[in-house]
Amino acid sequence: MDQDQAAALRGTFRLAGQVAVVTGAASGLGRAGAIALGAAGVKVVVNDRPGAEAAAEAVCREIEALGGEAAAIAADVSSEQEVESLFAGTLQRFGDLHILINNAGLQRGARFQDMTLAQWRTVIDVNLTGQFLCARAAVRHFLERGAQPEVSAALGKIVCMSSVHQTIPWAFEANYAASKGGVSLLMQSLAQEFAPHRIRVNAIAPGAIRTPINRADWDNEAAMDQLLTLIPYGRIGEPPDIAHAIVWLASDFSDYMTGATLFVDGGMTLYPGFRGAG
Repeated sequence: MDQDQAAALRGTFRLAGQVAVVTGAASGLGRAGAIALGAAGVKVVVNDRPGAEAAAEAVCREIEALGGEAAAIAADVSSEQEVESLFAGTLQRFGDLHILINNAGLQRGARFQDMTLAQWRTVIDVNLTGQFLCARAAVRHFLERGAQPEVSAALGKIVCMSSVHQTIPWAFEANYAASKGGVSLLMQSLAQEFAPHRIRVNAIAPGAIRTPINRADWDNEAAMDQLLTLIPYGRIGEPPDIAHAIVWLASDFSDYMTGATLFVDGGMTLYPGFRGAG
């Protein structure tokens, strides 16, 4: 992203001065979302696990180079104590919170009969329990702080990162698919509960995106050709495809939207294997 693109985001989405926490933001989709929000004028807390501090600081420098403000705060989102420290640190650094991007996630695939309890728990603890803990901390702050109509029409905005695998079963990744199915209903339940408070909760379900987590699926011609058979639109997604959706869902341009999952997948959930076979 360059300065002109950043200026366009700031001029379009009217997010300047708001504060966001982006979890899992040192790489991949979280990094892209954090940079896009920062470019749009949001003050961004770049969160990632302990041990990823250097990468998180590098994201902060990228945001600052575009004229934004950012701070890196390490925390394991599966830890209640560390999540509480993350949000306390956010308020200490920036004084408020308006947006949570619940992005942190991982995979630990295995044949089901070989999957260990540790593999199961690691994925559920980060991908689902982590979203619960972060959303709870954000909601508590939104309710305590109260409305700021001069800042945003909503009391607060939460974007949960799901996956096409909240809908598409995924053999050998049962823990991941289960976690994303859980994210979907967690998001909808929170949206239903807090809509009367004007807290908006939505999700993004990416399809195949060119990030390090799925490098094996796209880093050679044969793998890419196989992957593209699953994508009617004919190309793999790029991190900005998700980042732009994040910025839109965080803005008042999506103010009448809550409890919805935005599929950004090039048509993967259209099940292209059935085309012409009905």
